[in-house]
Amino acid sequence: MLLLLLTVSTVLVGCGEESSGEGNENDDKMKQLIFGRGGDSVKLDPIAVTDGESLKVTKNIFETLVDFGKEDTEIKPLLATEWEASSDGLMYTFKLREGVKFQDGTDFNAEAVVYNFERWANGNKEEFYYYGSMFGGFKGDEGHVIESVTATDELTVEFKLKRPQAPFVKNLAMSPFGIASPTAIEELGDKFADGPKGAGTGPFQFVEWKRNDKVVIEKFDDYWNEGYPKVDQVVFKSIPDNTARYNALKAGEIDLADGINPTDGESVEADDSLQLFKRPSMNVGYLGLTSTRPPFDNKLVRQAMNYAIDKQALIDAFYSGQALTAKNPIPPVIAGYNDAIEEYEYNPEKAKELLAEAGLADGFEMELWAMPVPRPYMPDGEKAAEAIQANLADVGIKAEIVSYEWATYLEKARNGEADAFLLGWTGDNGDPDNFLYVLLDEDNIGSNNYSYFKNDETHKLLIEAQSELDEAKRIELYKEAQEIIHEEAPWVPLVHSTPILAGTKDLKGFYPHPTGSDKLHEVEFE
Repeated sequence: MLLLLLTVSTVLVGCGEESSGEGNENDDKMKQLIFGRGGDSVKLDPIAVTDGESLKVTKNIFETLVDFGKEDTEIKPLLATEWEASSDGLMYTFKLREGVKFQDGTDFNAEAVVYNFERWANGNKEEFYYYGSMFGGFKGDEGHVIESVTATDELTVEFKLKRPQAPFVKNLAMSPFGIASPTAIEELGDKFADGPKGAGTGPFQFVEWKRNDKVVIEKFDDYWNEGYPKVDQVVFKSIPDNTARYNALKAGEIDLADGINPTDGESVEADDSLQLFKRPSMNVGYLGLTSTRPPFDNKLVRQAMNYAIDKQALIDAFYSGQALTAKNPIPPVIAGYNDAIEEYEYNPEKAKELLAEAGLADGFEMELWAMPVPRPYMPDGEKAAEAIQANLADVGIKAEIVSYEWATYLEKARNGEADAFLLGWTGDNGDPDNFLYVLLDEDNIGSNNYSYFKNDETHKLLIEAQSELDEAKRIELYKEAQEIIHEEAPWVPLVHSTPILAGTKDLKGFYPHPTGSDKLHEVEFE
């Protein structure tokens, strides 16, 4: 027996010395983080996507000039160590961090920053729509905010604006504006979005992407922030079914699981081998109504949809108390939230009255698009669609549920092909502009304004709010815009959720961020 025990001990020690990724399970556990998620990425060029599954990966490869706090949206230094703005809000000067290298070995400097912004500004809405959304279009467009980006020396960049933009610095902290190596961009060409090898300055670099299976990133040994990251490799594993993902966590096949069903929260907390994480709520889940498609080009029909849907029943059935009913396009934690607005109540009879007034007393037929993947604001899009379908049937509306693969779903909805679609938004920077202007302004039709809502009065208010540097005045403008949006009803705002995640008990250094894009450089295992 003693000889047997000694033999087993020798074998275990020998396995533990093998390299990460090829050793035994315990060795992988110490060096590799497997992050289970509900869907695959769309692209790995951060500027070319809006979906959280893409930005979840790129956040750890690319870095922005400034960053958010560990668990909030307060602005902190990152690739820029300091910055200042002119009193009129038209000039921003950034001092860059010394000694930073891209993962391909080239230097990060002011010229690289200029190159990235020129690449985006000279792009187009189909390719770099996020840039256009946040900065009022592209070079040559009337509303484009940035007049010029100039490298005044190796480590100094100046941004000159055409008009003040109050959330300008917060916009720069958003994941889509990660700075990439000009050399890598040119060498990779069309392959950049599928495998940005050597392109970032972040703690991890790209290794491989197997579509609908996994994305692998590994430690960047020359990362400027010494001592990080704590693990050698991160694997983003796609497991679409929430229950299957939770079971994989319990079985030890993954270390961290996003999109845990709210109904499983208590089970996680009762399991001594697991821990529960709650992401600070900064989101909205909604039913978008494409206002250019009949009958949703009629405001009365859009209002009827709002009265027809029982939002509280959705929360009771699918969120286990981890959500609030929504009445505005922005969540209550965002400055400028208009709490004075009276929420559309669940009132099928009122819905029928409005439909009759619109000339649709007998109802109508429509397509109801259901998301194919779980999202933080909606754990199960298909079941939510079925509940909404039943509500609509009660008022004479026959809704056919349809869906598509995730990337196709987003593209077709963006192109205005849906009658009504389930979608949502997790705030990128904690500013009301990131919800109201990005999602519901005419400038963003064809990008993030999937409902194709257009209203001259709200456009005027949102541009004025964007340009106003007095915070109190900005808030009043946003409150006024929400009153018009409520009346025009381009959406049925459904929920503001508190997303939950779960991880193994020995995992530490994970801080779920309200933006939904988590930095993993501090994660390690006890």
